[in-house]
Amino acid sequence: MRALFLSWEYPPVMVGGLGRHVYSLSKALVQAGHEVTVVTRHAPGAAYEEYVDGVRVIRAAEDPPLFTFSGPTLLAWTMALNHTLTRAALRAADTAGFDVIHAHDWLVAHSAMTLREHLGIPLVTTIHATEAGRHQGWLPADTNRSIHSTEWWLANESDRVVVCSHYMRWEVNQLFGVPHQRIDVVANGVDPELWRSDPVRTDNARRAYAGDGPLIGFAGRLVYEKGVQDLITALPAVRAQHPGLRLIVAGDGPHRQRLVGLTESLGLEQAVSFTGFLGGDLPSVMAATDAMVVPSIYEPFGMIALETAATGTPIAAASTGGLKEIVEPGRTGMNFPAANPEALATIVSKLLADDGNARRMARTAQHVVIDRFSWSLIARRTGRVYATAVAGASSFLTSRATELVAHGYPELRIPEGNLLRLAAA
Repeated sequence: MRALFLSWEYPPVMVGGLGRHVYSLSKALVQAGHEVTVVTRHAPGAAYEEYVDGVRVIRAAEDPPLFTFSGPTLLAWTMALNHTLTRAALRAADTAGFDVIHAHDWLVAHSAMTLREHLGIPLVTTIHATEAGRHQGWLPADTNRSIHSTEWWLANESDRVVVCSHYMRWEVNQLFGVPHQRIDVVANGVDPELWRSDPVRTDNARRAYAGDGPLIGFAGRLVYEKGVQDLITALPAVRAQHPGLRLIVAGDGPHRQRLVGLTESLGLEQAVSFTGFLGGDLPSVMAATDAMVVPSIYEPFGMIALETAATGTPIAAASTGGLKEIVEPGRTGMNFPAANPEALATIVSKLLADDGNARRMARTAQHVVIDRFSWSLIARRTGRVYATAVAGASSFLTSRATELVAHGYPELRIPEGNLLRLAAA
């Protein structure tokens, strides 16, 4: 199968987990015998075109005027990005035929739709998260509602929609009305070798960050839905049970200064280290901790849970979204209710108090990662989705065209209030 990937993230552009996913999946698909071309945005110093692990990577330069990737100009930035991605993909199509387009999230929706119509090939879309989910069901501003409508459009026009968990299958069905039979659950994967810690670096990290007590960690983007505020709020109670405990917060994001302010207001400046992005040092730093905590309020999947398991580190995670499908209480980790600092403190304290049991669960989680979440397995499942999309493309397009002729494009109505709560009702 010859696949054209569209993604706004790809190394060296790494904002969240999407870039890592696209990199690993495209490489695994090539190893499985597929041909993959990734069209993405250019980054200073990166090659405009190259082969990376057998994947053809085309990086398109931004069009002027140059917008910033921020709230006021986000939609304008996205439209400009889609123009340059479309032109780059069409040039690629002139030299290599494609069987399927694989779009990753709403930021490439307009390019994906243009290419689908121009090339006449099926469109597969991975919905990594939703705007309603990221905002706990609320769409408070015009930008949020615009993103939601783009997600709805892309999901409904795709031949197949891929999601990373059964929770996300429910969410996409409920929010966008995509029939269950057109939604495929294909989990994210992890390469255990990439998360193998270096003993020397691990020892150095332990000396750098740990004090006289235990060391716990968080890794991820510093945004509200990741729940770091709940972890910091719970820290005094955990330290009361485990004197000298310290916390590493690895990552960056728009909520960093608020989190630093919260830390200072609780008098925890000496107990919390904000490290920023750690890059290649992250596996060793994670392995240096006594436990990693995933306090997410909204989590479609929870890549960091898999990565933690791959390092052999005990994990405590919020029982929300896709995390519930990864962390099995008492077997591969421990759970606590999301957005509940008191429960978080109780569970993390229990995990730290029984190191033997914590390490037993961590070893089990390592085996589960290898058995269920290898990229080779994920690539095979993705290949089957492509085959299904290609086999059913003509009937899907015909039925869609008939529907539009008969009824016109259905009007998207965005109800007031919490969309996730309304969807569950």
